[in-house]
Formats: sequence, C-alpha cells, structure tokens
Amino acid sequence: MGVPEYVFGGLIAVSICGMLFIGLPWMILHYISKARSNSALSEEDGRMLEDLWRSAKTMERRIETMERLLEPEGTVIRPRPSTTSRGDMN
Repeated sequence: MGVPEYVFGGLIAVSICGMLFIGLPWMILHYISKARSNSALSEEDGRMLEDLWRSAKTMERRIETMERLLEPEGTVIRPRPSTTSRGDMN
C-alpha cells in the first residue's frame, strides 16, 4: 500500500506555490532592505566627510588670501566658481 501519486503531485504544487508567493517576495524585500541600510553613510564616515569639507573650505580661504596678496594692485580678479555654490562643479 503506497501513497497515491496525486498526494505527491499536490505536495509539489503546494511547495512551488509557497516558494513562488512567499519565498520569492521575502527574498526580494530582504535584499532591498539590506541594500538600503548599506547605502547610508556610517557615523564615522559622516564625521570624516564633514572634516574634509571643513579642511577644503579652510584651504580655499587660504588660497584666496594668497591670491589677493600676490595679485598686483588694480588687477581685476575673476570670480571663483565655488563662491556661488558650495564648491560643486555640477
């Protein structure tokens, strides 16, 4: 007395439907949420980026001071592109 063949067919159909309608969406949503959490800057990276931005602004002010000191009197100084934006060249 074996198990009827239609029972195995039903189990396979239920397994496939479960994987298709539960497993696949779970995997997709799981990896989407992982990608979103990894795309944000860590606290340490944010601090380092802020320090680099401050250093760049300080260096920019020093360069502008050096240019002002080295330019001859009466010379028209061309505006720097970073004076109107935050230094972004977009």
